[in-house]
Amino acid sequence: DKFTSRRWFGALAGLGGLGLLAHNAQAQGGMWGGGGHWGRGGAHSPEEMAQMLDKRIAQMLEKVGGTPEQKTRLMQLAQTAMTDMKPLREQHMAARKKGMELLTAQSIDRAALERLRQEQMTAAAAMSQRMVQHMTDAAEVLTPAQRTQLATHMKERMERGGRHGRAHGWWGLG
Repeated sequence: DKFTSRRWFGALAGLGGLGLLAHNAQAQGGMWGGGGHWGRGGAHSPEEMAQMLDKRIAQMLEKVGGTPEQKTRLMQLAQTAMTDMKPLREQHMAARKKGMELLTAQSIDRAALERLRQEQMTAAAAMSQRMVQHMTDAAEVLTPAQRTQLATHMKERMERGGRHGRAHGWWGLG
């Protein structure tokens, strides 16, 4: 039914944290983030990122009655997502730098800016495709009942205001 479909999609979106990990973990200040979504300032080492991932996944699984096997699999998927998304993130950061160079040049090269925009649209589509793949992989680790529980929890968090009307933290658990 329509409501169940929305709840499942909400759970899938919640699992988007696995696909978004690579993007947000690297969002500010270099490969391992800093500032940005993690919001604690400073770049994070791979070990710190693994600890944060472990905590977030453990929180999510606690809410839905997950198993140690599910935690192991979700951690593997999160690490794979980070590795997989790294080149796309690096490409995005290089394009951002190029865009600033083009916009601050003595004369504006509209054709170059348009080419850069088109390249970024292609890159965004690739990133989106990969994120959906990672979200789907993560969703398959959970049972339908767990996905429904996760969606319900996220919906409640969002209704309470969460973080600016969005679920707070990964999977709406932070």
